[in-house]
Amino acid sequence: MPVVVTDVPVQVDPPRRRWTRAEYEALSSLGALEGQKMELVEGELINKMGKKRPHSNSLELLQRMLLGVFGRRLNRETPIDVAPDDNPTNEPEPDLIVLKRDLSEFQENPRPGDVDLVVEIADTTLGFDRGIKARLYARAGIADYWVLDVNGRRMIVHRDPRDGQYQSVIAYGIDESVSPLAAPGAAFRVRDAFTG
Repeated sequence: MPVVVTDVPVQVDPPRRRWTRAEYEALSSLGALEGQKMELVEGELINKMGKKRPHSNSLELLQRMLLGVFGRRLNRETPIDVAPDDNPTNEPEPDLIVLKRDLSEFQENPRPGDVDLVVEIADTTLGFDRGIKARLYARAGIADYWVLDVNGRRMIVHRDPRDGQYQSVIAYGIDESVSPLAAPGAAFRVRDAFTG
């Protein structure tokens, strides 16, 4: 006779292979990742999926705004180093970074001390950008981390990293402005990061 099942088994994630930066670079150099846009975060290869139109639009608009203030200190979708303990299994590629010096001065990944601002644009990755990536950047001591929440039409500004967490997390709405720590006189209207 059939029996009604009322117990739910404990969910156990299947084992995952964690990658190091050296292994990731070896895969890339062998062409194993050709045609794929990946980043290494917490030992996992994260597929940076194709961008949806709202993400692409906001990235372009925000890049133009930051370029006007920071010029050649602005980088788009390039890898950075994080905290020394995290570097072996992490090589994130933020949507935008502002460096302390001209980008031509870098032959290797910028280190956390080289970075004034990190920006991620989130339409489908808000939880990831506010969770795992925020902790990664906080542990690295990156003082100014912005997440543009495309769906919520707001800018979430993370500051004051201590003990692996940002102590200040403030959301600026569509009708508000925010200034980067590296350019306190430059106010960016959140509205200007969106079309329509």
